[in-house]
Amino acid sequence: MMKPNARAAYLDASIATASPARLLVMLFDRLVLDVRRGLEAQRGGDVEETHKHLTHAQDILLELASSLRPEEFKGGYELASLYSFLHRQLVMANIHKDASITDEVLTLVTDLCETWRQAALQCATEQSA
Repeated sequence: MMKPNARAAYLDASIATASPARLLVMLFDRLVLDVRRGLEAQRGGDVEETHKHLTHAQDILLELASSLRPEEFKGGYELASLYSFLHRQLVMANIHKDASITDEVLTLVTDLCETWRQAALQCATEQSA
């Protein structure tokens, strides 16, 4: 197992050298993980852990929304609306301690993550051809 400092250095290097598409997939991987952990904590009745994971997921969605340039591609404004919707849903799930909302968000972000992963793979394949 890697030591904490070695792990942090590896992660920093991975992020610094990742393509924009890979960074997006990494962000979505973390978003899915946070929502999943938040849901598990909600189901377990751990309010503090739920809050920690769901607010981190909200931060990721805000970052995704702020870095999005919706005018540059078809469907960009719809994607921005989706990010905003997911953020609001996570806020509501956290405030109302509603695991059913979190579960719905998890389904959506998992699907989005897989979509971005496939798009990144296709992009990488096209660039190497």
